[in-house]
Amino acid sequence: MKAAVYYENGPPSVLKYEDVPDPQCLPQGIVIKVEAVSIEGGDTLNRAGGELASVPHIVGYQAAGTIIEVGAEVTHLKPGQRVTTVNMHGSHAELRSVFARTAWAIPDNMDIKAASAIPVPFGTAHDCLFEFGRLKAGETVLVQAGAGAVGLAAIQLAKKAGATVIATASSDDRLEGLKQYGMDHGINYRTQDLVAEAKRLTDNKGVDLVVDPVGGSTLQKSILSLGYRGRISMVGRAGREDMRVDVTTMMGGNQSLSGVFLGAEIFTDRVHDNIQNLIGDIAKGDLKVVLDKSFALKDAAAAHEYIESRKAFGRVTLIP
Repeated sequence: MKAAVYYENGPPSVLKYEDVPDPQCLPQGIVIKVEAVSIEGGDTLNRAGGELASVPHIVGYQAAGTIIEVGAEVTHLKPGQRVTTVNMHGSHAELRSVFARTAWAIPDNMDIKAASAIPVPFGTAHDCLFEFGRLKAGETVLVQAGAGAVGLAAIQLAKKAGATVIATASSDDRLEGLKQYGMDHGINYRTQDLVAEAKRLTDNKGVDLVVDPVGGSTLQKSILSLGYRGRISMVGRAGREDMRVDVTTMMGGNQSLSGVFLGAEIFTDRVHDNIQNLIGDIAKGDLKVVLDKSFALKDAAAAHEYIESRKAFGRVTLIP
């Protein structure tokens, strides 16, 4: 099969389009013919500095397609079925082997590109808001990096739950685009004081919950934006800065900071069922997957470069 691979960590240019052996089907797994790859923020971070599980290495968490082989121990999936899948690596390829537990059936009429972008962003956003963020109707949520895939999912889910939603982005145009997904107030973090605006928009009370996929210096601003008993769900380091923050202000406000990693519970019934329910909500039109550009798999290097330019609004996909 063809795949986008690399032999060493580095910039997008390390990605090469080459022939590699087809993956083997595990007894508890499936093999799919990949029809769409959703490039995750973690994919670019792993390419830049993550561990190589093999050399050459095929990066990538998420891909959707059609099952072509089923392992001997799998009874709930069958060849010909359309699924979206998650694994620690291997998405940037024409074929993919995953555990059946991290595959979810999708409706026949669902757009395959949208399907490829559901499990990680929507599952992560849901955990940030509800499982760890304990969001309740009437509270105020601050979503950092609102135009990213996790941010867009969090905005929609928070609004659907009855929250007031504040989101940040790097331009007024991007903030304008977020309004249609449920954002009530926007903060341009390049031109406005993020903490001062968060306080102003909440009558100086601070927000109840922050979803922060950026980390670094942004995490410090998230902490300072909290109100009494405020919570932060920290879910990434897209800013690629060191996580050095002062948490002393959190004590006086009885505030809390939770790290969130969907992968730690991806095999649980809770997460599996939750993602399947989210797929159903998207199929019904209650939630929307926001897609930006699509690239051919052979142009994976250009796709990664585009993501790192921070121009994307929503998910970038690869098509084998």
